Amino acid sequence: MPVIRSAGAAAQSIAVSALKAESARMRVIAENIANANSTSRTPGGDPYRRQIPVFSPTKVEGGQGVRMVGAQPDGTAFKEEFNPGHPSADNRGFVKMPNVDPLVEALDMRTAQRVYEANLNIIETARSMESRTLDLLRK
Repeated sequence: MPVIRSAGAAAQSIAVSALKAESARMRVIAENIANANSTSRTPGGDPYRRQIPVFSPTKVEGGQGVRMVGAQPDGTAFKEEFNPGHPSADNRGFVKMPNVDPLVEALDMRTAQRVYEANLNIIETARSMESRTLDLLRK
C-alpha cells in the first residue's frame, strides 16, 4: 500500500533541507569571520582565502529541497598592507591580507539567519495546519 504524504509533510521536508543548508552556510561564514585577519605563516605567502558556500538542488520526500555541497574559494584579490616588520611580509615589506570583508560576512550571516527563521516558520505553520485539520476531522 502506498504511503500518502500530506502537503504539510512535504513542506516540512523541503524546509528541513533548507535548515540544514543554511546551518552549513552559517558555519562557512563563521569560518570566514574567524579568519578575517589570518595571514600566511611564511613570508610572501598567501593568507586565508574567503570561502563561498555552494548549493545544489536535492530530492526530498514530497518535492525538491536544497543542500550545501561544499565551499569554493573566492577568487578576488588579496589586500596588501605595508608592514615591513610583520613575519609574513614579502621582500617589499607588504603583507597579503585575507580577501574577507567583515561587513559582507555580517550581512551574509544576517541573511542566512533570516532564511533559517523563515524555514522554521514554515515547519511550524505546516504542523499547525495538520493539527487543525485533524481537529476538524474529529468533529
